[in-house]
Amino acid sequence: MTDQPQKIVALVDGSIYSASVCDHAAWIASRTGAPVELLHVLGRREASDTRDHSGAIALGARTALMEQLAELDAQRARLISQRGRAILEDAQAVLEKAGIADVVTRLRHGDIVEAVADVEADARVILIGKRGEAADFAKGHLGSNLERIVRGCHKPVLVASRAFRPIRKVLIAYDGGTSAMKAVDHIARSPLFQGLAVHVVTVGSATPEVTRGLEDAKAMLKAAGIAAEASVLPGQPETALARLVEEAQFDMLVMGAYGHSRIRSLIIGSTTTAMIRACKVPVLLLR
Repeated sequence: MTDQPQKIVALVDGSIYSASVCDHAAWIASRTGAPVELLHVLGRREASDTRDHSGAIALGARTALMEQLAELDAQRARLISQRGRAILEDAQAVLEKAGIADVVTRLRHGDIVEAVADVEADARVILIGKRGEAADFAKGHLGSNLERIVRGCHKPVLVASRAFRPIRKVLIAYDGGTSAMKAVDHIARSPLFQGLAVHVVTVGSATPEVTRGLEDAKAMLKAAGIAAEASVLPGQPETALARLVEEAQFDMLVMGAYGHSRIRSLIIGSTTTAMIRACKVPVLLLR
């Protein structure tokens, strides 16, 4: 076992969300004392072009042109790597400006989910932007890697909003499932949430079982010194929660990544993207 504190892994790319990812990483680091690892992954599509271009090249021109193509390919690979390092350097500068000194950078090649799997064992949280560099903003698409990472990651995943704002009020979506109770336990144990106002809400009907579960969650948080309130909210989770976040001006939404009842579909069904898209605040997903 290692005595090193678990690190904050922040995924940065060339998107406008990278600055927000860095700001959220700085906020977590300042409250927990955890080191930050900035990770930029060069995907397979950005790797060298290994296609054979020689088929249409005839006679003595073939060798010369193939050499030129190889040199262009090598130059492209060098430029992509240089850009990746520049992105990491810019991200490190943002964190250092925020007073976070314990920062390392890592440039990786390959699949982003595999890269996250390689580093998550030592991570306390994985940070990713709501949309990546290639997202279609006109259509409101989320980053293509977001759901893959959420499904594959065993550590908490924080989906950063477009811009960071101070986090003082936190909403926990609680469905009574195992992961929801684990989420409450995680919050109770983490220094990240000390001093913040926390509200636990269940979407649905106020049955005796639901009320008892909320009271248990509230008691667990209060025992940890966290000011907590609890309530039941009618409606559908994907609309009711987003509306509550905006109307009550919550700064973060916390959800269990797997649960039961209707909230379960938010993570393992198509409504996941609708929920994260609808909320203009960071969403912390806990398994």
